[in-house]
This record gives sequence, C-alpha cells and structure tokens, in this order.
Amino acid sequence: MKKSYLMGVLFVMSALITLSANAALIGRLEISPGSGIYQAYYDDQLDITWAADANMNGRMDWYTANSWAAGLVIDGVSGWRLPNMDIDNSGGPQDCRFLSRDTLASQAACTDSEYGHLYYYGAGTTHGSGVTYSSPSPFSNIQSVYWSSTTETVGIRGDNAYVFVFSGDFGPLFALKDGLAYAWAVYSGDVGNVNVVLVPAAVWLFGSGLLGLAGVAVRKKAA
Repeated sequence: MKKSYLMGVLFVMSALITLSANAALIGRLEISPGSGIYQAYYDDQLDITWAADANMNGRMDWYTANSWAAGLVIDGVSGWRLPNMDIDNSGGPQDCRFLSRDTLASQAACTDSEYGHLYYYGAGTTHGSGVTYSSPSPFSNIQSVYWSSTTETVGIRGDNAYVFVFSGDFGPLFALKDGLAYAWAVYSGDVGNVNVVLVPAAVWLFGSGLLGLAGVAVRKKAA
C-alpha cells in the first residue's frame, strides 16, 4: 500500500515537473513575416494547437460543429477538430475545478480536458491563471459556451455532448447535440511542424496559360 502510494506521488511530481519545464502558448501561422499576428497558438504542455480566433463560424449544433472543424483549413493546414474533454477515455471529463470538496484540481489531473486545462491553467502552472472570457489573451473572440468532441450517452435526456463555459466557473456540462453552441478548432500536435506547400495564384495562372496554349497547338496540328 505504501509503495503504491509513493509511486503515485512520484508520478504526479514527474508530470508537474514536465509541465512546468515548458509552459507557453507559442504563436504559429504568422499572417506575414514579422507581423506578430498569428492565426494559431501551440500549447507545448498538451502538444496541441488552438486556432487564434475562437469564433470563426458562429453558433451551430454539435454535428455541424464537428463537420466544420474537420473541413477547416487555416493557412494551408487541415486536420482540425473539436477539443477533447476526456482524453483518457475514462467515461467522463475531469472537473478541473476540484479534485475533492476542498482540494483544487492539480494540473496533472486537468490535462484530461483540453478545454479545462486552457481555462484553469492556460500557459501557466498555477490554478486560475488560464484563458477566460474576460481574460482571453492571446486569443480573440472568445464566446460563452463551446462544444467539445466528447459525448455523454447516459443522461436522462438521451444522447448529449459535453460543453465548456468560458464565461463562468461551471466545470464540465452537457447539452443536447441539436442545440446551439460555439466551436473552437484545435489541432493535435504543433502546426509549426506541418510542411505546407502553397501554390501562389500567379503560378496557377501561368500553369493554366501553358495548358491553354498546349491545347491550341494540338488543335492546330489536328486541323
């Protein structure tokens, strides 16, 4: 029993040391070199990238929100999704407010919820230092209630999905999937490591011009 308890303490300490060794929201997908305006921010604690604009498409139902995120392309980067509130698949999200009645949730426990970690810890390692509706930096357009990708299927009202409220200290809640909430796009990993080849419009025009000339030449030869 004592050995098991000690191993648990060492695990939590190791996780906290790892988290505090990094702790930053790093700008990604700069609009133009040197502008300092980014379209996304990489969280090096959870190894995910958040869209800088937290309201790119308004309110929508859960199904539309998932489709929108899956089809989103930001500066050539695809593969976005809705945030996960139950990363360890334990059957329900970690309440990042408290571990127990009188104990604040540790950062290590809070990593189970991407929304919860952003709200309560953000780029820091202190509970309550995160990104909220009234303290949105470095993000813009943070709204109140957001869909997650995490479903809740045992509620008394049927099939629901978990939502997170950025305008108050509510913890994880759930709502009917055909209701309306906002959607925030997140990417698994660092978009700074994605190799995107963007073809400028001028190149497309030049290429299409060459194809047109080739077509004319073929028709003349055939005539």
